[in-house]
Amino acid sequence: MKLNFILQMSISTSKTSLVLFLCQIISALDVPLDLSQPPTITQQSPKDYIVDPRENIVIQCEAKGKPPPSFSWTRNGTHFDIDKDAQVTMKPNSGTLVINIMNGGKAEAYEGVYQCTARNERGAAISNNIVIRPSRSPLWTKEKLEPNHVREGDSLVLHCRPPVGLPPPIIFWMDNAFQRLPQSERVSQGLNGDLYFSNVQPEDTREDYICYARFNHTQTIQQKQPISVKVFSMDSLNDTIAANLSDTDIYGAKPVTERQPVLLTPTGSTSTKVELRGNVLLLECIAAGLPTPVIRWIKEGGELPANRTFFENFKKTLKIIDVSEADSGNYKCIARNALGSVHHVISVTVKAAPYWITAPRNLVLSPGEDGTLICRANGNPKPSISWLANGVPIAIAPEDPSRKVDGDTIIFSHVQERSSAVYQCNASNEYGYLLANAFVNVLAEPPRILTPANKLYQVIADSPALLDCAYFGSPKPEIEWFKGVKGSILRGNEYVFHDNGTLEIPVAQKNNAGTYTCVARNELGKIQNEVQLEIKDPTMIIKQPEYKVIQRYGQVSFECIIKHDSTLLPTVTWLKDNDELPDDERFLVGKDNLTIMNVTDKDDGTYTCIVNTTLDSVSASAVLTVVAAPPTPAIIYARPNPPFDLELTGQLERSIDLSWIPGDENNSPITSFVIEFEDALHEPGVWRYQTEVPGSQTTAQLKLSPYVNYSFRVIAVNRIGRSQPSEPSEQYLTKSASPDENPANVQGIGSEPDNLVITWEPLKGFQSNGPGLQYKVSWRQKDVDDEWTSVIVANVSKYIVSGTPTFVPYEVKVQALNDLGYAPEPSEVIGHSGEDLPMVAPGNVQVHVINSTLAKVHWDPVPLKSVRGHLQGYKIYYWKILTFRGNKTFGMLPGLEPYSSYKLNVRVVNGKGEGPASPDKVFKTPEGVPSSPSFLKITNPTLDSLTLEWGSPTHPNGVLTSYTLKFQPINNTHELGPLVEIRIPANESSLILKNLNYSTRYKFYFNAQTSVGSGSQITEEAVTIMDEGKISGILRPAVGAGKAMASRQVDIATQGWFIGLMCAVALLILILLIVCFIRRNKGGKYPVKEKEDAHADPEIQPMKEDDGTFGEYSDAEDHKPLKKGSRTPSDRTVKKEDSDDSLVDYGEGVNGQFNEDGSFIGQYSGKKEKEPAEGNESSEAPSPVNAMNSFV
Repeated sequence: MKLNFILQMSISTSKTSLVLFLCQIISALDVPLDLSQPPTITQQSPKDYIVDPRENIVIQCEAKGKPPPSFSWTRNGTHFDIDKDAQVTMKPNSGTLVINIMNGGKAEAYEGVYQCTARNERGAAISNNIVIRPSRSPLWTKEKLEPNHVREGDSLVLHCRPPVGLPPPIIFWMDNAFQRLPQSERVSQGLNGDLYFSNVQPEDTREDYICYARFNHTQTIQQKQPISVKVFSMDSLNDTIAANLSDTDIYGAKPVTERQPVLLTPTGSTSTKVELRGNVLLLECIAAGLPTPVIRWIKEGGELPANRTFFENFKKTLKIIDVSEADSGNYKCIARNALGSVHHVISVTVKAAPYWITAPRNLVLSPGEDGTLICRANGNPKPSISWLANGVPIAIAPEDPSRKVDGDTIIFSHVQERSSAVYQCNASNEYGYLLANAFVNVLAEPPRILTPANKLYQVIADSPALLDCAYFGSPKPEIEWFKGVKGSILRGNEYVFHDNGTLEIPVAQKNNAGTYTCVARNELGKIQNEVQLEIKDPTMIIKQPEYKVIQRYGQVSFECIIKHDSTLLPTVTWLKDNDELPDDERFLVGKDNLTIMNVTDKDDGTYTCIVNTTLDSVSASAVLTVVAAPPTPAIIYARPNPPFDLELTGQLERSIDLSWIPGDENNSPITSFVIEFEDALHEPGVWRYQTEVPGSQTTAQLKLSPYVNYSFRVIAVNRIGRSQPSEPSEQYLTKSASPDENPANVQGIGSEPDNLVITWEPLKGFQSNGPGLQYKVSWRQKDVDDEWTSVIVANVSKYIVSGTPTFVPYEVKVQALNDLGYAPEPSEVIGHSGEDLPMVAPGNVQVHVINSTLAKVHWDPVPLKSVRGHLQGYKIYYWKILTFRGNKTFGMLPGLEPYSSYKLNVRVVNGKGEGPASPDKVFKTPEGVPSSPSFLKITNPTLDSLTLEWGSPTHPNGVLTSYTLKFQPINNTHELGPLVEIRIPANESSLILKNLNYSTRYKFYFNAQTSVGSGSQITEEAVTIMDEGKISGILRPAVGAGKAMASRQVDIATQGWFIGLMCAVALLILILLIVCFIRRNKGGKYPVKEKEDAHADPEIQPMKEDDGTFGEYSDAEDHKPLKKGSRTPSDRTVKKEDSDDSLVDYGEGVNGQFNEDGSFIGQYSGKKEKEPAEGNESSEAPSPVNAMNSFV
């Protein structure tokens, strides 16, 4: 368990006050749910609503009110009678329409502009105009695409020209294998979907450049016909020329010509662009040239906006998010390479649809009161403001004498109950409109107090106390606080009174405990409520654990003695290095100490004592250093003795001089002195680090803060450790001043969808610089041109702003002040109001099955406005859950089973949690190759047959189509004979092989096939039995596990006929040698032809051995070219190479084959016997081609 987890179990003094401060989220003007109020639209469909024509159309309209409102709809400006259309229904207790498309309805028939009205007896609220349009995903226009032939280095544009859809499709380029085409500074896709090549290279040659258009709403992808690109490379052209010319010919094509940049898009030197405020501005420049040009962007007369500018597509696209009118101007793109540059200027004008400056807010008034509704909006051009009352233009609405319209303001005077109504403000220009509902609710209600009676508040002394008094009434009640039953009204600087009725005591003391009474009164009545406040003593560690140096295998003990309020139950926890203590019986935890027995090196570290109560938490730490035992006891090294005789001199407002005398260093030189201080005014008994000086120094000038009662002490440090602190110096109180600094770590993070929690680290007591420390908390919504809203709070660390929109940015700042003035102006930070669960699911979920075990999932990102929070990532739910962090739009699903069906959905995740799931997507993995058959058995051997039995594969991974059996004989020298292949139907499980040779060993290879291919094979060997009638004395071979018994054979070397044959051969050789000797001794000339025949070049001679021709496969050495001058033996034979691994030994002419992976599957055999010649043998010299083939 980590330290932070343990600390969360406790509530500190400051946290207690902050929890109580949550009462401020209740506004005095919030109407209780049991009182009458006009309708309020709470949910509606977007203004531009594009629907899937294959699914039911759901048009949302939800509202609240008292009594519950009724709903009606208009379509294209006229009443829409849903009772007359059987395909349209309205949800119960709701205004949401459901148009049934899946049961025969046509989406095109329901195109139009819809508006919802929610009405009750106090008024009518209306929705936006909701434009319903079905999405469209038309097919690509058929066209004949000619191949693109391009010279290396030239530019090229491959046009996509996707069909016009609603909404426009997303364009991407892929190949036939559904892999995205790689892009770079040289090759990239433009904003219009075209693929641009700044210069083409030989590797760009391919025939499958395919443009895809993805239509999100219909979840379909349309594919353009593949485009072929052929790049003529100068290197390949030179190689072709060189192959056809002699070494003395001059040849070569011209090298690729480098070119200076030329813009491919946009064309010309200038262009214009109009964009709307708040949108994303995209500007693009793509240039041709060689070398590839580099793009740079500048804004003429200004800088590109920081934090909102991004470069995409290898800096070819300039992206500015959240544009405003200030972003108008001329943007220049410059394309440059080594040969020159070219530029283009884009004149950008930012217009603006209407946006709120002040949106009208609901108004609760009592009879006879006055009030105003304000509706202010801005835009470019300036929007016009119009008012409606209960959905009717105010000019023709029933008159109300209490109402007066003054432009963007409606003024109400002396309202009556009949003045209750819902008003609509419409701000519009040519780029859009805004519509806001705000009701005026006239109520006469006596005060109510919503806080429970006799609520008990418990606070640690010297901490803020916040007593809640949530109320409602009309007219708005006045709130007064009293202490005790008959006490006087509370006033003065000792208390802070908040608008929502909360009473704050900034620094609660023991005498503040007791009963407090809250009184709420208006002209209709009075009500009061009592709450109780108890003040508890703070928890303190009066004996803290101290630094220890212990020898290995010794014993050490840390003390932690506490003092606490008698009514609070403390718990003490010990940690080592901010983690739980090791689970070791050597660690003994007592009531107020920790003891470690038999200390080892791994016990070295920091030990922390944490004391928790229900209201506060304190902790103290000490370091344990484990050292080896000294080799000899001659010199004892120890921590130094504490310094003494501390003296203060040179007292000034912001500095003072401290001097001291060092204590004994105990055989280890003092390396430094640590100076600590105590603030007896704000934190008595707490010593804090001030500074550290070298061990050779005995004086120090110390910087001071205002309004601090200082005492100092000094600690000496040597190699062994720290000394005990010195005795404290005399006290010195500095004068008060305004704060020098503001709180640190200011943050704005919402805890609920409708609030903003502003937090900060309060200043320490010595940082307050004076009495009356408070904070000025300021906030405003970012980019709304709103004024700062500020509130001054006591010395707390949190303030909650309620009623905020969900997850919008706010500018926040916190400034410290005291009785003498303000701190310097604080810096602003950006925060966000609270997150809510995402509204929509990822759309257009697509699954691309890559292979039988891997799939790729694509989805469209959820719009950031619909995420309603910080985007954490996406989750894919299938048979397990995969999480993809960040704004990813795809993910890989590994480990799938072939030939299986899966179902998945995708969900977006923000800091609040997961959004709704996308519709389930079902996909199937294709077939794969099967595993090997589960077994292969060979039984029933006879003279000429064997029986094979097998089991189907354990993992078929598809539908088995057949089995393949291959077998070949093996002779006694382990040479393989011809390979025979048999295809067997998939439903068979046994086979009898007939017409086999008797007494022959066979090797079998067996595998299964699906439509994808063959699986791994299983092998086995077996032997047919011998014919005992033909050869006597031969043992019958045994069959089992692929092995056979060796047979006894007749040795022909002992036969008489063989001995006679060998003698005849020897006599013939002797005669030939005698003839050769006589011819050599004759001498004389002989024809050149005979000499050439005797020393023939092996490159033009057939290679023969005495028993026949070589097979066509040779060892790797045989592929080396023959050296000039090499000779063959006089009998024109080639000696066999030394390598025994040569494929020559197994070759059999052209029957040798190779698998697709390069493995040899040719038939194995012994050397061929010499075949008889057909007809007369040719007397011509062997062909050079045939001679070369004998080496291949």
